[in-house]
Amino acid sequence: MELKELQRHIMTLATLEESEAPVVSCYLDLETSGYRTVLSERVHLLRKTFPTAEKRQDFEAAVALIEEYLALGIHRDTNGLALFARGGSQRFFLPLQFHVSVPNWIAVGSLPNIYHLVELKDTYHRFVVMLSAEDSTRILGVNLGAITQEIWDRRPELRQRVGRSWTKDHYQSHVRERTNQFLHEGIQVLEGMMLADGYKHLILAGNPRVTSRIRQALPKQLAAMLVDIVHASAQDAVSDVVRATLLSFIEQEEQESLAFVDRLQEAIHTDGLAVVGARASMQALQARQADVLILAKAYCPDPSWICAACEAMEVETAMPNRCPRCREPELLALDVKETMVRLAEQTGCGVEVVNHSDALMRLGGVGCLLRYLAPDQYHRRAA
Repeated sequence: MELKELQRHIMTLATLEESEAPVVSCYLDLETSGYRTVLSERVHLLRKTFPTAEKRQDFEAAVALIEEYLALGIHRDTNGLALFARGGSQRFFLPLQFHVSVPNWIAVGSLPNIYHLVELKDTYHRFVVMLSAEDSTRILGVNLGAITQEIWDRRPELRQRVGRSWTKDHYQSHVRERTNQFLHEGIQVLEGMMLADGYKHLILAGNPRVTSRIRQALPKQLAAMLVDIVHASAQDAVSDVVRATLLSFIEQEEQESLAFVDRLQEAIHTDGLAVVGARASMQALQARQADVLILAKAYCPDPSWICAACEAMEVETAMPNRCPRCREPELLALDVKETMVRLAEQTGCGVEVVNHSDALMRLGGVGCLLRYLAPDQYHRRAA
């Protein structure tokens, strides 16, 4: 699956309108043998939570869509599966297969849970691998852990004749010259691909002698996109090489996420365009001020609530008996992390998920880099 396709699916889920029927969000790790057991146990437990026959019927209809899809058979290269299903009069079903794994996680709610998809998008993203040896070069586009493009797979054409007019030294000189020309042709193709398709990250793989020469010959624009150089031999399977580059890319992505934490801290230190904490971050997202939402993977907000009658929302505040605004008792628990991610996707705000950062956790586990200050914030700081 291409990253752009995943982004479209995330937007579909983030903007799905609520209905009376519940949505089942089902993530399955197909790399583990017990994912069917996890699904069965969760369905058995969730089935008990519906107080009316109508709600149970809608839930069963959604589960039936999932079971029907699983029975059809999953592609053998699929390691992660995300299924979103809803029964009732506004039936909805969206299955997504991935080459990389996702956690076993099944939940029910009025809206789809998209956090794990957003985390997947942030972690794996897309990059280009230039796999080179002395006598061959392959250029691969990798999206979400899978090869989705292969635009150049060539070998240099060398004259094989060594005779009176071609001494061994003459031939070896020809080999070096032709190889250099071949590598430069590959770099030109690489540059065209990365610019045309919007790739921002490059990993070189292959024989160290060749990758070193390629690195030195990269134009500045490509050199700035170089993430890492991975050793690979001619005997290595392409799938193994891609797996190695994927691990390298994930490490680089984590470093980039930590750089966002540094930017957040710097903005806080200088009273710049940033807010931290659940309440301020939620307000920034609701006001469309947020440019980047930065979340710690371990972030676990305190209980929050929303009023079903007037949509008043309180973050990390104990749920009262009645809404303070409208005095109605129709209060619902609010999943803050999921709500923040959904708002970010709806408003075009970037999302960075940070695996581990003590600095971010000290700031409350969540923060936003802002596009601008709200008028009241501006006047308050100017006062």
